[in-house]
Amino acid sequence: QLQLVESGGGLVQPGGSLRLSCAASGSISRINSMGWYRQAPGKKRELAAVITSGGATNYADSVKGRFTISRDNAENTVYLQMNSLKPEDTAVYYCKAEVQTRGSIYITTAWGRGTQVTVSS
Repeated sequence: QLQLVESGGGLVQPGGSLRLSCAASGSISRINSMGWYRQAPGKKRELAAVITSGGATNYADSVKGRFTISRDNAENTVYLQMNSLKPEDTAVYYCKAEVQTRGSIYITTAWGRGTQVTVSS
């Protein structure tokens, strides 16, 4: 059973930092891209940052210069370091991975359940 589990969310004051983690587990042969998406109340889910298996990254304009995505391929884990947080960063943050499971030639899209990030004084 393929599973993504996020951790690291919480309440932080404006200007503060948080580090999110997402670990993938299950019958995994290979993970292509991994990414973080976020959904604020009443809004659509949007991309925050994504990283390929080779380490290439892409960020939403709203987080460039403040967020850094990284991954540990040996541990099937992706991280999101969030600095200079703003109230508008408040959202549920979801991890997403494009995974090839053992014995399959297909790529499966897997999502975590999300972790709440609240930026407020």
